[in-house]
Amino acid sequence: MRVTESDLRLTDGRTLHVYDTGGDGLAVFWHHGTPNTGAPPAPLFAAAGKLSVRWVSYDRPGYGGSSPLPGRDVASAAADVRAIADALGIDRFAALGHSGGGPHALACGALLPDRVLGVVTAAGLAPYDAEGLDWFAGMVPSSAASLRAAEEGRAAKEAYEAGAGYDPEMFTDADHEALAGTWSWFDEVVGPALEAGPDGLITDDLAYVTPWGFDPVRITAPLLLLHGGQDRIAPAAHSRWLADRCPTAELRVRPADGHISVLDAGVEALEWLAARAG
Repeated sequence: MRVTESDLRLTDGRTLHVYDTGGDGLAVFWHHGTPNTGAPPAPLFAAAGKLSVRWVSYDRPGYGGSSPLPGRDVASAAADVRAIADALGIDRFAALGHSGGGPHALACGALLPDRVLGVVTAAGLAPYDAEGLDWFAGMVPSSAASLRAAEEGRAAKEAYEAGAGYDPEMFTDADHEALAGTWSWFDEVVGPALEAGPDGLITDDLAYVTPWGFDPVRITAPLLLLHGGQDRIAPAAHSRWLADRCPTAELRVRPADGHISVLDAGVEALEWLAARAG
């Protein structure tokens, strides 16, 4: 697939850096994780081609070529996606989010019910104020510490990131195998996401631990929740909580997978979306 990149100027003066593989098939908006840029997932291009899927994505504000949006919440993704879809002449579309992209995909499902045909999240989070969920339970200490710093506000989060380092323990053996193989693609989107500094990452994490601005229960489109049973970054309990409350949700937990290796079910997710959209 050939990816075309462009910059979209919004009415509020911001710029969104947009990626589009073009075509007349089902448009699937890819919502990237934290910290990534928005390039669509190349390891899924072959499957997308067979299913006539058109990838559309963008750098969230503060990442890559997109302008910062101070204080943005998760819900703001829906307005940005609507603007991109309108500019590209796309009426209806699906949403697929991995990790931190999961909540943003949910936002589109909840806030754009007339546009969204289906939603998939892989290794996503539940709302921070999720009643009855021990939100940090099962997270590796480094991930929990990072998000607890965000709880304290931007200054605390900035101070935390100034001294933070990579913790390989956040990934399982299956994750490390995926990162060394098919999903080495992440090397192409993580480094560039941090080249201009940690603003995108910080703003993402602040959004996850504050009110999201919507209720996932409002999603009326088909919803697939994929999760690795061994996930140490976003424990599977988050998807279980969502599945118990979202009336259209289907939960698929892959017992041996972690945060990255769950993406080996990406082809399955695209097939699921194509079937629902069709």
